[in-house]
Amino acid sequence: MKTRLFSSPALAWSWGLLALSALAIGLFSLRYALPGMPLPSDLPSLALSPRPFVVHAVSASLALVLGPLQFVPAWRARFPALHRWVGRAYVLSVAVAWLSSLPLAVNAMTGAVAAAGFFALGLAWIVATGMGLARALQRRFAEHRRWMLRSFALTAAAITLRIYLGASMAADIDEALSYPFIAWLCWVPNMLVAEWYLRQGGQPQRPQALQF
Repeated sequence: MKTRLFSSPALAWSWGLLALSALAIGLFSLRYALPGMPLPSDLPSLALSPRPFVVHAVSASLALVLGPLQFVPAWRARFPALHRWVGRAYVLSVAVAWLSSLPLAVNAMTGAVAAAGFFALGLAWIVATGMGLARALQRRFAEHRRWMLRSFALTAAAITLRIYLGASMAADIDEALSYPFIAWLCWVPNMLVAEWYLRQGGQPQRPQALQF
């Protein structure tokens, strides 16, 4: 008995890679909430605003882990109540993560350009998530799915940030030079790809019954 969760293998593989990346980074980031805070990052925002940093790490990690679950059409069809409750937890996590990010952005490494990048990311993130919530409450579900795709594209900045940081370190680029660019690159391309996908006619699939 075989369950088909997506309409194509490409979508299934893309979702699987995204979900695994989100789970790995989300779980690893939860270390900031553990006693003794193992393997802490050497970041000014952690040193200057430790409590908001921990709140942000936990809430953003929850949003990152929960987000991929919402894009599985068969699960939405089979468990609509679970979809709604996970969605509420996702929106709440984003709201908390955005609020707690504000003092962190002020203390971003390398100064004003990086700070502006993270402020802009936070603003786009809360607007996209709020629009998605509003459309769901209005029962305009096609628009809701589009806005939540945008929202998670911004949530996934947690993934792309680490990819760019790792690539920058591997290339031995000075952090003072790379970080201001990474603060923008971690999310602007994500949004462009999401918009390109939506304009090509793609959108999160409508729920369909599980197929066996």
